[in-house]
Amino acid sequence: MKKVVLFSIALATLFFASCSKKEIVDEITDKLTPAVSTPDTYTFERNGASSVNFSGQTTRIKMAEEIITAFKETTSTEEKLDKMFTHSEGDNDFFEAALNASSKNIRSKTAASADYFSGEADAIKIKEDFDGFIKKQVDEVFPNWGVDAVKGTAGRIKEADGKERFVNAKGLEYDQAFGKGLIGALMVDQILNNYLSSAVLDAGTNKADNNAGTLAEGKNYTNMEHKWDEAYGYLYGTESEPATPVLGADSFLNKYLQRVNTDPDFAGIAKEILEAFKLGRAAIVAKNYDLRDQQVEIIREAISKVIAVRAVYYLQSGKKQLANGDKGAAFHDLSEAYGFIYSLRFTQKASEKNPHLAVDEINKIVADLQEGDGFWTITAEVLDEMSKKIATAYGFDVSKAY
Repeated sequence: MKKVVLFSIALATLFFASCSKKEIVDEITDKLTPAVSTPDTYTFERNGASSVNFSGQTTRIKMAEEIITAFKETTSTEEKLDKMFTHSEGDNDFFEAALNASSKNIRSKTAASADYFSGEADAIKIKEDFDGFIKKQVDEVFPNWGVDAVKGTAGRIKEADGKERFVNAKGLEYDQAFGKGLIGALMVDQILNNYLSSAVLDAGTNKADNNAGTLAEGKNYTNMEHKWDEAYGYLYGTESEPATPVLGADSFLNKYLQRVNTDPDFAGIAKEILEAFKLGRAAIVAKNYDLRDQQVEIIREAISKVIAVRAVYYLQSGKKQLANGDKGAAFHDLSEAYGFIYSLRFTQKASEKNPHLAVDEINKIVADLQEGDGFWTITAEVLDEMSKKIATAYGFDVSKAY
């Protein structure tokens, strides 16, 4: 018996000697880390009550909806639009009373992510771009609401079906620049570069608190759970049933994820994003942070692609309408392209903390769209060149974005 025991000890010694410390730790960790499966719905509870909350995100999306509506009302003053953008608690800026009572606003969360805008200079410049869209709409477009737009003159321009668009002297609709640009500067930036950033998810004692089950004061969630939910809210926050989203619920990222998902070449991208959100949240509950971070990378790549696909789609659609002689429809499409290209600045290549295209390149494309006489003289060759550069960087073919 003594010989058997000694032989067993010898074997164990040989085993541990043949394994690196890392291999042993990994093996033990694998056994201790529970398996995590993707829930059927985005439903998470603690003590019989929901542990999910993203009310602030729902509020900001609703505020943004009212702002883009006010962009098309000539009774809107620069002061009114500015106040909607920079809302202070209790101010009567919105139709919905709950929005007026809120302490939230949009401007403070525009270009405000931990990964991209911890410094002030870039964030200030981007906020000023949105301030500028407001001012120019009021100063340039509203006074010419009843004037027919021509090259060099702001005003109205009709599509072939009679629908009127209202553009600046170079054909750009400022309401589209503001609304589509906000998809990137608010929704995408906050999801990809802020709430899903390790700098936010693991800030302070978040990981230790999540491991210990320590809840945020007065809440039914840990801080880490809540940060993940806030990312979820910027995409699904206005859904009637957010736990089982159907898309098309707002005018921003939610709407255009649906559009891309209906393209046969990108079918399934909506499910990919939702499944990653569900599994990542479940991984947080299970304290499996490697699995959580894998889902972050999936979400970053997929949402970034959504923005790029729509940018190329509108460039190509604008090119087609120009060829058809429908300047009104072309300018509308190119205005949407402008906003989506602006939004590329806020996409993130997984694990790199940078957009797929260099920021200077993105800014150049945005500037080139309005160079000279803008949409009035832009050529098919230029639009194709822009489209190819974006599609190549984001890993798809131009012909797929239709």
